[in-house]
Amino acid sequence: MSMEHIKYSGKADIVLNVTKGHFATGHSHINYYIDVTSQKFCLSEARQVAHALAREYKASTLIDTILCLDGTEVIAACMASEMTKTGYMNINQNQDMNVLTPERTVGSQLIFRENTAPLVTGKNVLVLMASVSTGYTAKSAVETIAYYGGRAVGIAAIFATVENIEGLPVNSLFNPNDLPGYTSYDAHACPLCQAGQKLDALVNSFGYSKL
Repeated sequence: MSMEHIKYSGKADIVLNVTKGHFATGHSHINYYIDVTSQKFCLSEARQVAHALAREYKASTLIDTILCLDGTEVIAACMASEMTKTGYMNINQNQDMNVLTPERTVGSQLIFRENTAPLVTGKNVLVLMASVSTGYTAKSAVETIAYYGGRAVGIAAIFATVENIEGLPVNSLFNPNDLPGYTSYDAHACPLCQAGQKLDALVNSFGYSKL
């Protein structure tokens, strides 16, 4: 697939790789595939993303645990390092911070076992995702945190189509304004399908599979 490169408007040197087409996710059909592979798995790029996202929370938000979805563990570790180092702007300076990935059941419900639940129960939890499109997964994460007795304090993502979920602000580096004509449709009401345009690929947090 032919990729376009969208540069982050802030100070960090972050580039979003995208391609236009007709793609199916687990919850919707979209006309852009957003590739964040390098941001998630390349340390130098993960640091840049972490530094940019951490700005929103460093001076104002107490965080005990970063809950990682979409394979964002490297970014989360960099964010934790950034937000806990010594500095008058860091409300979490010199504190410990947990980086946690939930387990998924067969029905995609998020759960924690007895050994990991204490990292959520009674804790201030930041949800970190690669992208937030329909908001379904982010909402599920917030509800899961509440179920285990934690407090969700925010949602951070590389790309997001929404600004608020369950009363929590969504902090993202990129949004649909950066992708001309970006659209997301319910799979049963997708105009691309209705026009007879075949799917190019199935996409999820692991990547894409061509059809």
